[in-house]
Amino acid sequence: MKFCRILPTGLFIFLLMLQTTALSDISFSDKLYQSVERRYNTDAVKRVRDWQQLLGDAKSDPVEDQLYKVNQFFNQIRFVDDIEHWGEKDYWATPVEFLGTNGGDCEDFTIAKYFSLRELGIPSEKLRLMYVTATRPRQAHMVLAYYETPTSIPLVLDNINKRILPASKRRDLLPVYSFNGDGLWLAKSQGRGRQMQGKNNNALWQELNKRMQQGF
Repeated sequence: MKFCRILPTGLFIFLLMLQTTALSDISFSDKLYQSVERRYNTDAVKRVRDWQQLLGDAKSDPVEDQLYKVNQFFNQIRFVDDIEHWGEKDYWATPVEFLGTNGGDCEDFTIAKYFSLRELGIPSEKLRLMYVTATRPRQAHMVLAYYETPTSIPLVLDNINKRILPASKRRDLLPVYSFNGDGLWLAKSQGRGRQMQGKNNNALWQELNKRMQQGF
């Protein structure tokens, strides 16, 4: 079982970030597909086209179906550690890069699911990218949490356990902190802990958003 190579929590203060960028900044155009084929291959073009079709087909679906379809779609991608995949200790791939290379780590799965669900109309306040400690084996990991209401027990979208389950049934995950386009929260009650800070900037998030705006 593979997990992310995540830096120690103290070094992740850079996650006091977050200005939201809508996935609609990416245009599914001929130019994008030509770029994907040039950078990767024709298989990559098919994966991005399949993603476009998923977003179009699921637009009017009930939320539970949107969660299921997005989770299932991205969980087909292979897990690859950042060092092996990008030659960097920590790299946040855009959904196009994730699909184009057909690989990524748990952060890339989570980011792709987050932006896809945002594009489908789910508000940012209902979604949290959540750092957790996985207990079997004990390693750092990231998942996406969906909150129906602010006080709901969240549903967990994960690339390891591919079933969407309430956080109360994921005893193998210990929340550390969570974040979205509105801020960062300390872990408590399945990630609904005290908010630490509102929007701010950081290099990884800014660079990710820049590449998304450029169509990568």
